[in-house]
Amino acid sequence: MSKASIDKVQTCISFVVEQIHKRSIHSGDPGAAPFFLGINGVQGIGKTSLVSAIAGLLGQAPYRLGTVVLSIDDFYLSHEDQLRLAAAHPDDPLVQHRGQPSTHDLDLAASVLASLRARRETRIPSYDKSAFDGQGDRVPECKWVTVNGNGQTPIDVVILEGWCLGFRALDEAHLTAYWTKAMEARDEDPGYRGRLGYNRLEDVRFVNDALKEYDVITNQLDALIHLDAEDPQYVHEWRLEQEAALRRNRGSGMTDKEVVNFVNGYYPSYELFTERLRAGALHSPSGRQLRLVIGKDRCVKEVVQL
Repeated sequence: MSKASIDKVQTCISFVVEQIHKRSIHSGDPGAAPFFLGINGVQGIGKTSLVSAIAGLLGQAPYRLGTVVLSIDDFYLSHEDQLRLAAAHPDDPLVQHRGQPSTHDLDLAASVLASLRARRETRIPSYDKSAFDGQGDRVPECKWVTVNGNGQTPIDVVILEGWCLGFRALDEAHLTAYWTKAMEARDEDPGYRGRLGYNRLEDVRFVNDALKEYDVITNQLDALIHLDAEDPQYVHEWRLEQEAALRRNRGSGMTDKEVVNFVNGYYPSYELFTERLRAGALHSPSGRQLRLVIGKDRCVKEVVQL
């Protein structure tokens, strides 16, 4: 199948509906847990557009499923807690700002997801990335949106999206091997484009150890869609395009240099954890992960169900 003939939204909605039916969400049991769908992809690949399309279609006939969308970004640490984390690790560049595993409030995430799973009235956290001159902070709880409240449509599908959603931690041997290979490439290859080789082993180990706790999120997923950049380096150009559009439309946004620094802060994790994600992040039964290989033009080049 040629990439031009692959409809990203239709491919994904067909997969999601198939998985929902397999989970028997239409069994008629009002107490059945909602269906949890994860969507992973690098910055700029089109997660937000895809999530919006899927949520919109699920809410319409013939499905008419109550759907709520969350981002892993909604669970970032508060500004105060992020400053505390950075101060505790002053020599670790990976945790001086939000983004990497360790910079999310996993207790909050577990609490919100458990409440949604139990179909209880739930307040959905929100994060303001513009607060504190772009350092960001959690929106006050009084401003969080409530779902599953009296008179509201019950939530049947929970969509959780994020750049690191579905990443699984590596064992020490694999972590060290990835890092050693990156260091050798940095020293020997004048064209080295990665970022892992510019970080200390103890710093990437800290992120990897933190990622182990993220299983509390990944293990809740009934299905996962992975928007897989054919070359992760595309993230730089895609993010530059996004920010240029923001500057045109809003009159403000990051400079190109700021975008590069921003992406570089995330990139070591793409180098470490993408290979395992491509092989499949979810446990049995198989078939619950859909991998869409995305070309530089953001068109689908290949579809793989794992």
